[in-house]
Amino acid sequence: MKKTSIIRWRGTNRIKEESGSYSSSDKADPTPNAQRPTLNAQLQKRPRFDLEDRLLEFSARIIRLVDALPNTRAANHLAGQLLRSGTSPYGNHGEVEAAESRKDFIHKLKICLKELKETRRWLRLAAKSKMVPGPKMDAILSETEELIKIFFSSIRTVERNAK
Repeated sequence: MKKTSIIRWRGTNRIKEESGSYSSSDKADPTPNAQRPTLNAQLQKRPRFDLEDRLLEFSARIIRLVDALPNTRAANHLAGQLLRSGTSPYGNHGEVEAAESRKDFIHKLKICLKELKETRRWLRLAAKSKMVPGPKMDAILSETEELIKIFFSSIRTVERNAK
């Protein structure tokens, strides 16, 4: 014969099952579910780090920098290279989020890293040729270095966890 559990009305707008399989105590919890803190609610109080937003801002800074370059043959060449490599990580990060496998994920992260390293080289050339004032170059070079470190660490972590 199949054992059935008995459900009784408790009068507090709650239903309690007499079977011990769902709870370890028979005491009714006076706190409604809506008032209990959840992990997601607690995490929302912390500032959120969003790499996509950071890459978007980085790409916008690259575009503003390129627009500020002088209209010379050398600057136009540098502008084209910077525009391609400096805005590429933002688009490729979208590809990372849609990776089909761990191997694909790592590969797309490496593309982002490669583009950031290329951007760093073009920025260093722009700084060396004095096409942009030094303080402005220092800030964007610093952000490039930080993004390179983030992607390098991410790749290393994913590869280590894959083993």
